[in-house]
Amino acid sequence: MSANSTPQATPNSPPKKTWRAGMLTYTSAGLVALFFWLLWGDFSWSMRERSAGPMAQWYLKHLGVSNLVFALLISSFPAAIALLIGPIISMKSDRHRGPRGRRIPFLLVTTPVAALGMIGIGLSPIFGPMLGGFLGRLGVTLDDRMASLVCFGVFWTAFEFATIASYAVFGGLINDVVPKELLGRFHGLFRIVSLVDGMIFNYWLMGKVETHFTILLVCIGLFYGVGFLSVCLKIREGKYPPLPSLSPPKQADGGGSGGGLAAGFVTGARTYFRECFSRSYYIGVFLFFMLAALTFMPVNTFIIPYAKSINMSMDDYGKCMSLSFLISLGLAFFLGWLCDVFHPLRMTIATLTGYALVLLWGAFFARTTGSFAVAIVLHCVLSGCYWTCVASLGQRLYPHIKYAQFSSAGGTMTAIGSMVFNPLVGSLIDWTGNVYYHTFTAGCLMALLSAGIGLLVWREFKKFGGPKNYIAPE
Repeated sequence: MSANSTPQATPNSPPKKTWRAGMLTYTSAGLVALFFWLLWGDFSWSMRERSAGPMAQWYLKHLGVSNLVFALLISSFPAAIALLIGPIISMKSDRHRGPRGRRIPFLLVTTPVAALGMIGIGLSPIFGPMLGGFLGRLGVTLDDRMASLVCFGVFWTAFEFATIASYAVFGGLINDVVPKELLGRFHGLFRIVSLVDGMIFNYWLMGKVETHFTILLVCIGLFYGVGFLSVCLKIREGKYPPLPSLSPPKQADGGGSGGGLAAGFVTGARTYFRECFSRSYYIGVFLFFMLAALTFMPVNTFIIPYAKSINMSMDDYGKCMSLSFLISLGLAFFLGWLCDVFHPLRMTIATLTGYALVLLWGAFFARTTGSFAVAIVLHCVLSGCYWTCVASLGQRLYPHIKYAQFSSAGGTMTAIGSMVFNPLVGSLIDWTGNVYYHTFTAGCLMALLSAGIGLLVWREFKKFGGPKNYIAPE
C-alpha cells in the first residue's frame, strides 16, 4: 500500500479533507495507511533500540571491563562514528534524487547491516572462544574473555555504523512524509509504540538476559531486519525540488578525477559549514540539543552497573523500567498534543527543569535498592517526557528542505560532547571506587545548564516569528 494518496472526488460529492506534506497529498485513508506503516516500522525500530543497548551494557559488565572502557565503547565510540559519517550521510540524503526518493535508498542499505550486527553481538559468546582457539593454533595467545570482547567490538562497530547512518535519514523521512501540523501528535504515537516495546522487553525479557543473551539478540535482530525492511518497501516519498549543485569550479590545469573528487569534497564541506554554522541562532540550537542529550547520558549509560552495584536483580530492574514506561505511556499522546498547542521548545525547557529536580533528589538519596528504584522510575518518566517533547523540535526549527543536514550538524556537536563527557563520568566513578550516584550529580548540572541555554534560544526564536509565525532563517 502506498503512503502517497490523492483525493478522489466527483463533481457532486463534498470535498474531502486532505493533508499535505511537501508535494504529497493525503486523504484520511492515505493518512491512516501512512501512520500504520510508519508506526509498524517504529515498533521494530524501537525493539532494536530498547534491547541492543541494555543487553550490550550487561554483556560488557559480564566481561568485567572498567567503567572507562565501558563508557568509551557504549558512548564515545558511537559518537565518533556519528561525527564522521553523520554529516556525510545526511547531506547526501538531502541532495539525493532517485526513483525511491531521497531517504529510503539509504535505509534499504543500513537496515540489513544493523540487523546482522545485532545477530553478531548475540553470537559473540560463541564466536569468542572459537576465535581464541583459532588464534591459539597460530601461536597467538588470547583468552576467551578478550576474544569475546574483540568479537563484540567488531559487530558493535557494524551495528553502530548502520544505526547512526539510519538515524541521520529516518528523521528526515518522517519530516518529508508527515504533514507538519500533525508532527507533534505523530511523535506522541511514536512515543507510545516505543514505550510498549520497552514494556515488552523489560517486563518479560530483561530478566532472561543473563541466561538467554544469544537467542534474545538473534531473534530481535531478525525481527528488526524483516520488520523495518517491509516499511521501506511500502512507504513512498514524493518529489523534491532540486538543490544547487556542489560541483567545484573548473580548474585551468585540467586536473584529474582525483583532484576533482577532492575539490568536490572541500566544496561540499564548505557549503555544509557555511549553511549550518554561520548563524549564531543555529549554533545556540545545536548547543541546546547537545547539552540536553548529555544530560541523560550519565544515568542511561551507567544505570545497569549502578543497579548491579547495589545488588538489584535484572528482573527487578526490568520491572522498574516497565513501570516507568507504563506511566510514560499514559503521558505520551497528551504531551504530543501539548507540544502542538504550546510549542515543543517550551515543553522541553519545562521537562529539563523537572528532571534537574529529580536528579538532585537521586544524588542525595539513591543509595538503597528501594530508593534507587524510585529514582530510576522518575528518571525514565522525566527523560521520556523530554524525548517525547523534543521529537518534533528540530523539524520545527530547521529549514525544511535541508532538515537532515541541519540535524546532523546538531548531532555532530552532540557527538563531540559525548565523546568527552561520558568517559569523564566513567573515570570519576572508577576514581571514587564505583560510586555511581555521581551519575545523578553530573546529570543534574547538565540539566540546569541546558535549560538555561534553552531560554536563550527561546528569546531568539521569538525574533523569527515565534510559535505562530516562525520562519527558519537560511
